[in-house]
Amino acid sequence: MAGHGTDEHPHGADRLCEAGDRVYSRAVRRGRVSRRDADAVPCLLELALLHPDPDDMDWLVPTSPQEVMTRLLRGVYDEISASQRRMGSAVTAFEWYAGLGGRTSTAGAGEGTAIRVLDGSSRIQAALDKATEECTTEVLTVQPGGIRREHELSEGLHRALALRGRGVRMRDLYNHVARHGQGLLNYLDLMGDAVQARTLDEVIDRLILFDRTVAFIPANADRTMALELRHPALVEYLVTVFDRLWRLAIPLTAPLPDTGIEGISHREQSIAALLAEGHQDAVIAERLGISVRTCRAHIARLSETLGAASRTQLGVRIAQVGLDGPPRPVEPAKAAISLPDQGSPTAR
Repeated sequence: MAGHGTDEHPHGADRLCEAGDRVYSRAVRRGRVSRRDADAVPCLLELALLHPDPDDMDWLVPTSPQEVMTRLLRGVYDEISASQRRMGSAVTAFEWYAGLGGRTSTAGAGEGTAIRVLDGSSRIQAALDKATEECTTEVLTVQPGGIRREHELSEGLHRALALRGRGVRMRDLYNHVARHGQGLLNYLDLMGDAVQARTLDEVIDRLILFDRTVAFIPANADRTMALELRHPALVEYLVTVFDRLWRLAIPLTAPLPDTGIEGISHREQSIAALLAEGHQDAVIAERLGISVRTCRAHIARLSETLGAASRTQLGVRIAQVGLDGPPRPVEPAKAAISLPDQGSPTAR
């Protein structure tokens, strides 16, 4: 295999070279390939897409595509989590530096301020209204918290209609549980094809991005304050986070993937994965956008389905049946449409 090292195959498992694609496809179809056929593509062994057949070392068998996809998704999830932590550190640092010059000049409070703290719902709403008026092309939003209540959806309706009237396109990310909210579905007919919506098991905290130039995020736990971000590097960072989440998300009208285990729903699989990570019921409920009571009901059903008599035994059974990883991916379908909740980032 000399001359065919990784320098000639600079790619990962998510984007195989042409030769690697042919050999791996053949291995998946036939169940194995000869070691000689794989000599020209050492990348498949280095990426653990092929491994020796224990019954005949002259042949190589493929790692299942499902296992490879799960490995890739775990890597993306870890990357996004690390990005969120870096974003929080960056915002904290910039707030501290901004405070150093607070008494030396009032010019920093003008329109060009890279980070502006908005204290109170009236200031937040005014800033959102201004950003809406100036928006010309695109709005990206992340709306956590589960099912959207009617009053939350109507809060930003005037902004959404104004944006649609100017031909602005909108993309929104929600928790999977938001699919069950009739209020959100009612707005679909109203907004037409101006909005695309997708869902995930978990999303980051509330985020609204206008024209990839200004972003709004909550600034405290009870969301009575918000940050208006105009620094190009910070905004670009948030756009990247959004786009990666969007790529992983499922269109609102597409079905959630089957768990492959009879009696266990997609939501229960998500709960099982978080239980395997050691999270408490309240944390799991918050991350998935459901109530603690609903979360515990799902855990009880998981225990019954898996035949677990205790919480410890449930953890063991979750690992045994393979529910301790992220849900299986599905093929992206045509994006659905829905209404963005463009109310205050502080609203629940």
